[in-house]
Amino acid sequence: MDGTRMRKEEAKEEEAKAAEEEKTTTEEDEVVHLRREIGLLPAVCFIIGTVVGSGIFIAPKGVLVNSGSVGLSLLVWLLCGVLSLCGALCYAELGTTFTKSGGHYTYLLETLGPLPAFLRLWSECLFIRPAVTSYVALAFGRYVVEPFYAPCVAPAPLIKLVSVLGLTFVVAVNCWSVALASRTQIALTFVKMFALVLIIVPGVVALAKGKTQSFQNGFEVDSLTLHRLPLAFYNGLYAYGGWFYLNYITEEVINPNRNIPLAIIFSIVTVTVCYVLVNVAYFAVMTPAELLLSDAVAVTFANRALQRMAPVIPFLVAVSCLGALNGGIFGSPRMLFVGAREGHWPQIFSMIHIRRRTPLPAVLFLYPLMVLVLTTGEIYQLINFVSFSRWFFIALATLGLIVHRHRFPDHLRPFKVPLAVAGTFTVVCFFIVGLSLYSDPWNTGISCALTLTGIPVYYVTVHRYRLPRRLRRIFDYCSKQLQILLEVTQQEVKTF
Repeated sequence: MDGTRMRKEEAKEEEAKAAEEEKTTTEEDEVVHLRREIGLLPAVCFIIGTVVGSGIFIAPKGVLVNSGSVGLSLLVWLLCGVLSLCGALCYAELGTTFTKSGGHYTYLLETLGPLPAFLRLWSECLFIRPAVTSYVALAFGRYVVEPFYAPCVAPAPLIKLVSVLGLTFVVAVNCWSVALASRTQIALTFVKMFALVLIIVPGVVALAKGKTQSFQNGFEVDSLTLHRLPLAFYNGLYAYGGWFYLNYITEEVINPNRNIPLAIIFSIVTVTVCYVLVNVAYFAVMTPAELLLSDAVAVTFANRALQRMAPVIPFLVAVSCLGALNGGIFGSPRMLFVGAREGHWPQIFSMIHIRRRTPLPAVLFLYPLMVLVLTTGEIYQLINFVSFSRWFFIALATLGLIVHRHRFPDHLRPFKVPLAVAGTFTVVCFFIVGLSLYSDPWNTGISCALTLTGIPVYYVTVHRYRLPRRLRRIFDYCSKQLQILLEVTQQEVKTF
């Protein structure tokens, strides 16, 4: 009898415990906040899927023409990967030291103060995100449309229309669900890795058959022009761009102290190996002269090495661009979201949808800006602006890492990069910025001027926030109406 009574009591205790756990889970599900849903695999796919976009299919021509030889171009690709890995390791330390989302903005805010952080946020919304997104979206539209018109020229309005449709699809996915956007990124990443393998394997086979003509006398110093060599690195670094996007979503990564460093290291090493092998494959199948004459290197390669599967390559490149779009639109609004939460942007952008749990206002705010830049077509000029501004703020962020270490040596740092790596990377970044000012003063000067326009905006709207009472009422009324219309609210729990 005693044994039966004890078993009944134990069963009741287990039922009560299960009911309590279910209640706690239900309460957590009902609380409005951004959830930690990004594990190690989605984090790896997020970085690789964002980095591997249109760059590897476009940049090889720019790297070769500016480096002057096959061997030096391969060395440039390798060094760009090493430099990106150094920067990614610095950001792994920043991401585990400061547990907020927001990437560059958060790190500048925590280490160098609010003004540099606001300028990064200002430039992101004003021209960086619209320009980068428009460029990738146009590449997507071009690779979708042009195969149907070959060998004729595809109509530009149709390319832009398809680009807008692709952009709209990605924005809709990111408004609908974080989990859906994550699963989409995983699927697109596997497709684009298949595309890279589809290029690498025929190249390795060609090398095994003895097609090494392009690698003979690979380092021809006669064709080397030192003043053009930095442009080769710009093209290579553009193809590696995106290694910092995981830091935008730190608050949504499961066990960030473990998963952020692991995801960053594995992703950048994988991308570097793949990029070098892809370029080796290009030179195994094509001569350097043929590569320089091609406007779509991957398509030319497919026509030579994958004749039956050549029509598939433009589709795979388009999917690759779509994955880069998804990664950028997933991450960038989090910077706007955190900036609004810190009081550097209207509070409406720090709200999330009550059911979808997505930062809906931040995503929707960027959408019309991206469409506007995409339809105007002035993309290539804006890309020059982006390169200067991006590297300038990356340099400031890693400088902030060094400053923070000096000021707060006892601060907890779950992952710590060697100081020599951080210092070397910071110096190289400032060198890139200074060299761009020297080599292209017009475009980089405009980029600098656009960034500096944020200073008076900061002092008027943030530092000395003194809106007249009537304007404040109008602003508050519009914010409330938008909040009701979009069904959004502030986070109900702290996620950092």
